[in-house]
Amino acid sequence: MGLAQQETHRPTGLNKANKAHKTGRHRSKGSISSDTRGRISVKSLSKHAKKDLGREARRNQLQQIRSNKREEVLKQKRSLGSANNPPIIIALIPLQENANTDKVMELLTGADDEAIITPSSVATHISIPRFKQRFSIVVPPVGDIFATLDFAKVANTILFVTSAVNEIDKSQNTEIIDSWGSEIIHAVISQGLATPIVAVTDLESLPMKKRQDHKNHVQKAIFKWIPEEKIMTLDKSLDGLNVLRRAGSQKQRSVYYRNRRSYLLAENVKFNLDREDSEDNFGSLEVSGYLQGLGMSVNGLVHIPGFGDFQMSRIEEPKDPHPLGPEKSSSKTDVQMDGEVKVLAVADPDKQESLESENIPDPMDEEQTWPTNEELRLADLERKQVITKRVPKGTSEYQAAWILDENTDDVVAENDDDEESDSQDMMVDAQSQEDSDAGADEQDAEEYETITISEAPNEQRYDEKMDLNEEKQALVRFKEAKLDSQFPDEVDTPQDISAKLRFCKYRGLDSFRNTFWDRNENLPYDYARIFQFESFERTRRRVFREREEMDEVQPGTYVTIHINKVSKELYETYRSAKNQPLVVFGILEHEHKMSVVNVLLKRTSNSDLPIKSKERLIFQCGFRRFSACPIFSQHTNGNKHKFERFFQPNSIAVASMFAPVHFPPCPVLCYLEKRDGSMELIATGSVLSVNPSRLVIKRVILSGHPFRVHKRSAVVRFMFYNPPDIRWFKPVKLRTKYGRKGHIKEPLGTHGHMKCVFDGQLKSQDTVLMNLYKRVYPKWTYEPLLLTAGLKTGETDDKMEN
Repeated sequence: MGLAQQETHRPTGLNKANKAHKTGRHRSKGSISSDTRGRISVKSLSKHAKKDLGREARRNQLQQIRSNKREEVLKQKRSLGSANNPPIIIALIPLQENANTDKVMELLTGADDEAIITPSSVATHISIPRFKQRFSIVVPPVGDIFATLDFAKVANTILFVTSAVNEIDKSQNTEIIDSWGSEIIHAVISQGLATPIVAVTDLESLPMKKRQDHKNHVQKAIFKWIPEEKIMTLDKSLDGLNVLRRAGSQKQRSVYYRNRRSYLLAENVKFNLDREDSEDNFGSLEVSGYLQGLGMSVNGLVHIPGFGDFQMSRIEEPKDPHPLGPEKSSSKTDVQMDGEVKVLAVADPDKQESLESENIPDPMDEEQTWPTNEELRLADLERKQVITKRVPKGTSEYQAAWILDENTDDVVAENDDDEESDSQDMMVDAQSQEDSDAGADEQDAEEYETITISEAPNEQRYDEKMDLNEEKQALVRFKEAKLDSQFPDEVDTPQDISAKLRFCKYRGLDSFRNTFWDRNENLPYDYARIFQFESFERTRRRVFREREEMDEVQPGTYVTIHINKVSKELYETYRSAKNQPLVVFGILEHEHKMSVVNVLLKRTSNSDLPIKSKERLIFQCGFRRFSACPIFSQHTNGNKHKFERFFQPNSIAVASMFAPVHFPPCPVLCYLEKRDGSMELIATGSVLSVNPSRLVIKRVILSGHPFRVHKRSAVVRFMFYNPPDIRWFKPVKLRTKYGRKGHIKEPLGTHGHMKCVFDGQLKSQDTVLMNLYKRVYPKWTYEPLLLTAGLKTGETDDKMEN
C-alpha cells in the first residue's frame, strides 16, 4: 500500500495578516526626522526644574505665611499710639446739636487714675501706661461743617456720640439723630470714614426696661450709615476706659487718599515776620505736630486749608511734649536742658518745587512757520484727492467736511415724478392757508403743575425763616428744569434775528457717537494757561511710586515745619477764630498746577433742588476746598459727552471745571451756599480724571410741525421763518419723534415753509426735529476759599450759557 500524498497549503485572502512592526514603544528615527524636518530639539532646560512639595511641606509653608501675616497685623496694632509713634487721634462728633460733649470728655479723661493728662489748645492728650498707648481727643465745633470735616480728615478714630436724654427739658429724646447729625455723618462718610465708634450717653437716666429698647433704636438708626458697628454705652468711667481700649486695639480703616500723602494736625503755631520794617506783612509760619501718613520731603509743597499752597525752608524735631510716662521723657533730658532742636532736613533751592500753577501763554506761539518737506509732500497728496460738494456761501473747507452730501443720503428714495407733480399744488395750498394758521403755535401754552403748600401753625414765626426772593428763584428754576426734562434740548427759533446768526456756532452731525470731532479746534484762551499730561494714568502711577520711596522725614515723629511766605492777615484771622483746626498736607507732584478736572457726582437723597449748569458751587476735593462754576455732562463711555443744562435730583453727572490737579482716587463733596449763609450738601462723588480734551457737546433741537403731508413728502412750518435760513441748514438731516428720517428739499414761499422728504409716510401728529451741536468749555471761575475772603459765591450768569 502506497503512502497518501499530503495536501499542500493554498493561500487565500481570508488568512490573518500579522501587524506591522512598531519599532518597540517609540517612533523610528525616520519618522522622527520627518516630523522635525531638520529642526534640532533643546539639549537641556534653561529654567530650573519645578519641585513639587509634599503634603507636609505645603502645610508648613502655609502655616508660616499665616503666622507672618498675623505678626504683621499684631505689630501694626501694638505700634498705635506707642512711644515711637504718633498718638491715636480721636474726633468726638455728636450726632445731636445739643449733646453735652463736656460730660463725655470728663468720662474719657477720668477713665484711668494713672493716666497722664496734658491739655493743649487743640486737643486733650491722654497717656495710659497700662495700655502703653497715647490718645489725642479733639472736639470739633458743633454746627461748623468745614471745621468738623478738617478734624475728621486727620483723625484715626471717630467717636459718634448720641444722648438718650434731651438736655433742654430732661425728657426722653425721641430724635436719635437730628438734622445736624445726619448731615455731618453723611459728609464724614463721603469724604473717607476712619475707624468709627458709636456710643450712647445718659442711658442710665432711662428706666431699666427702656434701656435695651433705646439701644436697639440707635442701632437701627445708625445701621444705614455704619451697618457693622455695635453700640457702646458711655455713662461711667469704666465705660470710658472701654472706649479707649477699643480705640487702641481695633483694626484701623484705610483712607486711601490720606495714606498716599503726609499730613499733620498743628499742636502749636507761631508766626515770625521776615522783616519788622517791611510793609509786605509776609513771614514764616512754624507749625508743630505729629507727622502721619507717608514721609515728607522738605523740597516739596504743602497745602493748608484756608491758607493755600506754600514752600518749606526746613523741618526740625523738637522734644516730644506729650511722652508716654515719665520713663520715656527721662531719655531726652539732655535735649530738654540744652534746649537744642535737631534739624531733620533743609530745603535745597535747586531741587525745591516751584509754586507756579499756570502757564504764561506766548502770543508768538500762533505765528505761522515755514512748512517742512514732509508737510509739503502730504499736502500734494491731499490735493490730488479732491471731493466736490455743494455748500452754502462762506463755508470753509473744515466746515464743508461736516456737511453731508445729498446724493449719498440713503434714507430718501428717488421718486421725482410724484414729488414734481404735487409740488405746485402744495405751494398754492401753503400760501393760501398761511395767514389763517399763523397763530396756531401761540395757542399751545405749556401747562404747569400747581404746588399746594400746607398752612403752618404759626404763620409769622414760619415766615421769619422764609426768603421770598429765594422762593421765587427756586420756582423759576423748578419750572425750567421740568420743561428741560419733558422736552430735552428743545429751543424755539427766534423770530427777531436770523437763525443763521443765532446758531452760527452749531453744526450738524451724521452720528453723535462715530463722527470725528477735532479736540484742538477753536480752543479758548484759558486752555493756554493750564497744564496737560501726555498720559495722566502713567504720570499718576509714577508719582505714587516715587512718593512711597521717599524717606527724607519719617512719619511718627513730633516735628516743626517752617513754612515760607505766609500772610500775616491769614494768621491773624486764624488766631481770632475759635476751635478752628490748622491741618498741613504734603501735596504730591503737579497737584498745585491748574488743569481741567472732571468730577463724577451723584445727587444726595435729601436735596431736590435742580442745579443749573455754570452755577457757583463749593467743592471739597480731598484736602482742598474751593468754589467754581462747573459745566455738567453725561457719564458715558463714548468719545463725546452730551452737555446737561440741569443737574437733576436723583441723577449722576460729570462736572468739568478749571481747578488744581487731583490724583484719583480722591473723594469729592459738593455744597450749595444759600442766601442765609448755610451750606447744603447736594452731591458726593470722586475725581474721575484730569483731561482737558474731554469733549462736552451741547445739543439744541429745532422743532417744526407738518402742515401738508403727501406720501413721503411734507410741508413743514415753524422751524424757520425765512428762506435764507432754510437754505443755510439744508444739508443737515431731519428726524421725527416717530422715528422717520429725511432732509430739506427746498423752501416754499417767504415765511419759513419748507418742503421736506422722508423715508416713509409721515403722520400728521408727528414732530419734525433738527439736531445741532457745538462744543462748550468751562469758564475760569476757580476761587480758593481763604479765611479772609470767606465763601465767595455769585449768581449764575445766564449769558455764560450761550
